[in-house]
Amino acid sequence: MPKKFMKRYLPTPERVRAIQSLHFLGDVLHEPNLWHINRHCVARAFLIGIFFTFIPMPFQMIAAAFCAIWFNANLPLSVVLVWISNPITMPPMFYFNYKIGAMILDRPVLDFEFNLSWSWISERLMDIGIPLYLGSLLVATIAACSSYLIIQYLWRRKVRKDWQERKQTRQPIDQDS
Repeated sequence: MPKKFMKRYLPTPERVRAIQSLHFLGDVLHEPNLWHINRHCVARAFLIGIFFTFIPMPFQMIAAAFCAIWFNANLPLSVVLVWISNPITMPPMFYFNYKIGAMILDRPVLDFEFNLSWSWISERLMDIGIPLYLGSLLVATIAACSSYLIIQYLWRRKVRKDWQERKQTRQPIDQDS
C-alpha cells in the first residue's frame, strides 16, 4: 500500500489535536492506533469508511469517527473515505441502493419526483425508505467487507513483493572459478 502517500496527505495527530472543537474528546485522540498506518488499521478504516459511505444518514463523518475510535481504525482515513458519497455521487449511489432494496422486497421500482415538503416525505417514507435502507445496508456491508479483504490482500502482496526483492538483492552472486 502507498504508506508514504497516505502519510503525506492525511493530517498528523498533532494537527487534529490542535483543533479547538475536538477538545471535548480529551485523551481519546492520543490513542496511537488511531494514527497508525499499518495493514490492520488501514483495512479497518476502509471497512468503516466504505460502510458509512453507502448509508443515507446525516453526519456520516461523525459516525465513522466514533466507529474508528471504537475499533482502533485509522481515524483520518475512516473519515476521509466517507466523502466518496458527496453531493455529486449520492443520487446515483442511493438510487442504486433503492433499486437493490426494491428487488429484494419484490416491490416495483417507483418513478418519483423529489419534493422537499413534509407531506411528500410522510407519504413516501414507507414506500421509498424501507427499500432504500435495506438496499443500503446490503450494499454497504458487501462493499465494506470487500474493501477490507482487498486491502488485506493488496497489503500482503506488496509486503511479499518487497520481501522477494530484498531477498534477491542480498543473495551472493555465484562466480565461476
